[in-house]
Amino acid sequence: MDILPDRLPWYITGPALGVLVVGLFLIANQPLGASGAYVQTMKAARRDTDTVGWRVWYFGGIFVGGVLATVLGRGFEWRRGYDAMSAAGWSPGVMAVVVFLAAIIMGYGARMAGGCTSGHGICGTAQRSPASWATTATFVGTAIVVTFVLTSLTGLGDLVMSDGSLRVQP
Repeated sequence: MDILPDRLPWYITGPALGVLVVGLFLIANQPLGASGAYVQTMKAARRDTDTVGWRVWYFGGIFVGGVLATVLGRGFEWRRGYDAMSAAGWSPGVMAVVVFLAAIIMGYGARMAGGCTSGHGICGTAQRSPASWATTATFVGTAIVVTFVLTSLTGLGDLVMSDGSLRVQP
């Protein structure tokens, strides 16, 4: 059974996400963010008294939603998602080290920035937070520079959409 065989168009998901973010501010006066949900889940695991319960359910829902999409969708397909590194000749061991270090850096950055990229980019900018605007501009600008540098260093061409996934075009 294919519930969502393709990605939803931007003109549906964008406004729906906007309504969700604004609605959450109206109802709970809190932003929606993955790193905030993670922090609240860790607080719940430690049995802290100031845990925000709905964020724990939200964090669990991310996992359950992925499992449901796999079960009800096309089934499980093991993908690493790092085709560009494989195409550049990186070994699985090197890729694992790079991804591990990148995850640590991203987690540290999210902690230092007071939220993750989606939290700042969607919720923080919606709140007109100068810090979120600066953070969003920084991570978008950094992503552009890093993509340019990696593309130049690896000699790989453009990334193109093919069958709903990113492919490296030499």
